[in-house]
Formats: sequence, structure tokens, C-alpha cells
Amino acid sequence: MDPANTSVLSRQDTFTDTGSCTTAPLKQCQTTGVSLEALMVRAATGDQVAFAELYDQLAPRIFGLVLRTVHDRARSEEVTQEVFVELWRIAARFDPARGSVWSFAATLAHRRAVDCVRSAEASRARETLTQEGVDLTVDPADVRLLKTERESAVRTALLSLSSPQRQAIELAYFEGMTYRQVATHVGAAEGTVKTRIRDGMTRLRRVLLETNVGGV
Repeated sequence: MDPANTSVLSRQDTFTDTGSCTTAPLKQCQTTGVSLEALMVRAATGDQVAFAELYDQLAPRIFGLVLRTVHDRARSEEVTQEVFVELWRIAARFDPARGSVWSFAATLAHRRAVDCVRSAEASRARETLTQEGVDLTVDPADVRLLKTERESAVRTALLSLSSPQRQAIELAYFEGMTYRQVATHVGAAEGTVKTRIRDGMTRLRRVLLETNVGGV
């Protein structure tokens, strides 16, 4: 059964952060007294009524948990919905012997929230690189590394590279050239330029780690 077709997941709910109670144990439905484990077992068989009860009990707490990581209300509501879509899909995987329904759902929520934050950060990084004219075929992690070129440790590390490696890296990262442009500028094959940059970045990282600048 497609979870998107369940009525509870098509609702447009506005969640309320339940505050500190998101960390409090929740073992049964507060309106019917049915255990959450029992509701989950029924939901695993396709019981939409049971899943709706489960949703009503967990959604505010899951939203609060997600909001504390995402820090954006609208996106947190979307992530909360995504959590319950996944919960419906994998309900049959729940094993009461391995933990509570709350811990099962909270683990999914934390993972989704972290993914959301990482995705947003990656998107912002790409937008920044695009605005700066940086070649996006270059690893963004390497770009962040070389943004610290003003630090003496990085300048010293660059001096440890061979002249061709240093020249290729400076043109690609500091001048914003593409691999093809670097190749034309230095009169070398594009594949050769890529190898110089890759090997140079590998050595640069190693040198920085050896000099305790591993956090860049």
C-alpha cells in the first residue's frame, strides 16, 4: 500500500512544539490507552486507523525533535511528514525487543533532520561557489580548504608542492579556472592537470594534518 495514499499522511497539519516532553517516554496512546507497540504492530498490517492514532500521539513530539535540529518551522513540518511516510513504509521492521516505538521513530526523525541540515548546507555552498565563479567539477571540500590560503600554515603547505601542482591548484581554486582553462593556460593536457590537482590536494591535506591544521 502506498503510504502517500493513507488519509493521515495527506493531512496538512500544523504542529506544536511540545517542549521538553519530546524526551519523555511515551508508551501508550493517551486517549485510548492502547500501547504504541500494539498500534505499530497493527499499522504494519496496513491498519490506517491504528497508524492515525500513532501519528496523533507521536507527531507533536517528532516535530519538536526535528525543529531543534533544523531550526526552521516550515521545513521541520515537511521533515516530520517525511518521517511518518517512512515509518508507515517500514512499520513491519519494528521489533519491540530492540526498543520502544518512540526510540524507533525518534531515530528516524534524527536521521531525517540531520540529512535536511546537510542538504541545506550543501545547497548554500553550491550557490556560493556558483556566485564566486568556481568550477563545480572541483570538490567543494577542497574549495573550503583553500579558502584559508591566507593562513601561514596553508601558504607553507602550498610551497611543499611541486611547481606544476602548485600552479594548477592556484589557477583552479584561487583564479576560478576550469580544468580546461588551466590546461590551456599551462599548455598541458586536461587529464594531466586533473592529476596534478588531485595529487597536489592529497599532499596538501597530508601536510596540513601533520602540522595540526586538520580542522580546515
